[in-house]
Amino acid sequence: MQKCQVLTDHVVYAVRDLARSVYSGDKVEAAMSAFVATTSQLPLVNLDYWENLIRFELMQSLRSSIRPKWGCWSKLNQSLSWLDLISCDGYMREKTLLTMNGAAPNVFFFSMIIRRLNDWVPQVRKAARERIPKIASESNPEHVVEVLCIVLSNWNSWGRIEEADKKILLQIASQDAVIELLKHKLISSSSGPLLLLLSQLGRTAILDKHLEQISASALQPWVRARAYRILFERRIVWVEGKRWEWTDIRYCKGRLKSIVSERSLEIQIPFLKLLERSAIDRSSIVRRVSAEFLIQELDSLGDLSKVYADKFAADSSSSVSERGKFALKKLKEMRRMNVVP
Repeated sequence: MQKCQVLTDHVVYAVRDLARSVYSGDKVEAAMSAFVATTSQLPLVNLDYWENLIRFELMQSLRSSIRPKWGCWSKLNQSLSWLDLISCDGYMREKTLLTMNGAAPNVFFFSMIIRRLNDWVPQVRKAARERIPKIASESNPEHVVEVLCIVLSNWNSWGRIEEADKKILLQIASQDAVIELLKHKLISSSSGPLLLLLSQLGRTAILDKHLEQISASALQPWVRARAYRILFERRIVWVEGKRWEWTDIRYCKGRLKSIVSERSLEIQIPFLKLLERSAIDRSSIVRRVSAEFLIQELDSLGDLSKVYADKFAADSSSSVSERGKFALKKLKEMRRMNVVP
């Protein structure tokens, strides 16, 4: 809470200082640079709060100015037009997007551009669709990836985003520099909604050839486990959204049900290679997935089935050993029925 208040104070001071510089025509570039530096420190959470705070402070400054026209910002300095992205005037937001050129100053402003895909004005959303690919290609790939990681994990909560918007974001993610950074993010990050990110990126084949590396090297065990599951199943599943399903319409009872889609994987890795690697993973979360798929393929592995079943049965994790013991029990039944020689 204290850190948030400190950031709030810094933002308010930076906005007011920028307003004073614009109205006086003195040191505008320095004030804008300071404002960009301040917004660069803002976390990409609770963006509604930061956007509303900046808009409010700007409007307060405009009301107290003898030149109360929003247009004076962009007239005095082209870089100030980025502030018009959060104008309360939909026409100004649309015009700003259509005339904007160059890279986003920082990750905060790039996130403001992406948020216009969920704008309450249809014309602004249309302008965002037209301009975002160009702006993204000119912006710092690290800024792009940081925003994509948040957006792709949460876009199903955006009430106005359309399928065309999702295609644009996936198109941005398909840039070579962005793909490499996304792969690095999935491998090296110790926190964050990486499972959702991996699933949503699975709508396209941009990470297919990197899944084996992710399964072996990702820092988060849940990410390694999901990557192994995708490779074992040779398909990737994601949630498209949710729809309301009545459970008892007489009493107006119901629930939100996830809408799931899937895509077949374009690459195939030998089952035994995946089993061998996942069976010795340092996390029981991954070894549990490995044991699960061993059970599914017991009748096709011959003598190796018993070898791996014994290994899992002796595992220090109860969830893994239970699956190993079940595999041994199933093997015994199969031998008794002469299914396995």
